[in-house]
Amino acid sequence: MSKFRTIVDISKSSSEVEYSNKIMFLGSCFAENIGKLFLSRKFSALVNPFGIIYNPQSVANSLIAILDDKKFSDEDLIYNNGRWSSLYHHGKFSDVDKQTCLNRLNTGRENARIFLQETSFLVITFGTSWVYEHIEKSKVVSNCHKLPAKEFRRFRLTVDDIVDVYKDLIVKLRYFNPNIKVIFTVSPIRHLKDTAHGNQLSKSVLLLAIDELMDNLPNIEYFPSYEILMDELRDYRFYSDDMVHISDIAIDYIWQRFKESHISPSSHVAMKEIEKFAKSLQHKSLSGDIIAYRDYLNKRLEKLDILEKKYIDVDFSKDRLDLLERIKSL
Repeated sequence: MSKFRTIVDISKSSSEVEYSNKIMFLGSCFAENIGKLFLSRKFSALVNPFGIIYNPQSVANSLIAILDDKKFSDEDLIYNNGRWSSLYHHGKFSDVDKQTCLNRLNTGRENARIFLQETSFLVITFGTSWVYEHIEKSKVVSNCHKLPAKEFRRFRLTVDDIVDVYKDLIVKLRYFNPNIKVIFTVSPIRHLKDTAHGNQLSKSVLLLAIDELMDNLPNIEYFPSYEILMDELRDYRFYSDDMVHISDIAIDYIWQRFKESHISPSSHVAMKEIEKFAKSLQHKSLSGDIIAYRDYLNKRLEKLDILEKKYIDVDFSKDRLDLLERIKSL
């Protein structure tokens, strides 16, 4: 039979993710999408502790701040449109109150440092090699926070720019956590503001940089999310309405491919049972029979007891609290 699409070959990872592992995701909104799928299946994951970041230099700046235990202060903030913001962070960390903003930045950095110390897998997703450098502060920023364009210099990183930063950074990272494994991926979301050709050049720089890092450093892997969308899912039905971002169906497909290549078979079994239990918690009483519904919730608690004993590395505390509150409200 003829083949009607190209299947991207993905080698089985030499070290597979287990429920006992911690996983950190850093990078673009694609990292956010995949990270949330891990969280929804109750893996111990931390997703973008500095918010969504698109370019390799800003991702590196975030990691360096975590590794150096940087204390964010007034000099790291800018004030614009009535809000204080950090050039290291996404706008969701901004606030009208300076101290509230700083507390948010430093608490997030402290939590990220603790998590990174115990992380088994660090998944880094690069979105673009184009960067914005704040001219006055001589710093590549994670977010421009709607500052005037004249305050920035825009340029594209070279392969050497990225490799030089990450060679040193990964050595430093492994000194901090010797057991960490790094998985790079390139976001399949196109940056068409750079034009179609400019987007391809930008992605090419990212791909070449990752390839060189893999040639020079051990325990680095590449997951081909960009190639999966370009080759396996080369149809606009896999995009959202803006024809730039990818649809939930595409995200789920790429997640399935990641699961096959990077998550252990034993964790597949656990995921299936955990997902089934999560769906059962969505059940609402339609008949209005309070006694029957209370009995159903109590049986969910009994099932939760079984799952907690069976999967000791999975945190079900939020599910337990939710069930107890629902029973109490009846």
